[in-house]
Amino acid sequence: MTEKGLSSNKKTALIVSGMVVGMIGMSFAAVPAYRAFCSVTGWNGTTQRAAAGADRTLERKVTVRFDGSVSQGLDWKFHPEQVSQTMHIGETSLAFFEAVNLSDKPITGRASFNVSPAKAGLYFKKIECFCFTEQTLQPGETVSMPVTYFVDPALAEDGNLDDVQTITLAYTFFPWEDDSADDGAGDGGSAAE
Repeated sequence: MTEKGLSSNKKTALIVSGMVVGMIGMSFAAVPAYRAFCSVTGWNGTTQRAAAGADRTLERKVTVRFDGSVSQGLDWKFHPEQVSQTMHIGETSLAFFEAVNLSDKPITGRASFNVSPAKAGLYFKKIECFCFTEQTLQPGETVSMPVTYFVDPALAEDGNLDDVQTITLAYTFFPWEDDSADDGAGDGGSAAE
């Protein structure tokens, strides 16, 4: 092989190695980037956080249905305390979910969430929610967990949402074992707001 051929092979090897390192780096950045994108756009039913309620209330009403489940490995019972609430768009509402630790030891869980139809995610705003942080239940403990929310009046200005009369807010609780591994699952994606 000639010296020129060796140089070309080294150059190719460096380029391929650089591409592999870059692809690995991008794979680690993909999850946080996806969650940030979902949080900003409401993509995939990701709800939004709000510091306060809406500035106006509309005549148009919407029904919010509730759903709750637990993942495998979490010895809890979790369900909404109400099936649904009907309110005016822009009106602040309060809903409750009940969680029960069925085990004989303390267990920490964290809820992921989304809304459907997914296109309503950008307009579903939570002011306070148990899903913003992990929750620890003592053995046999039963707690009522609140969520304060509203549907943004801007929904009525989006022609793509003229058909939305019902929004489902769903939570799934997962075991939470490593507090230092907080990846923002409850802050804007499926899991944050």
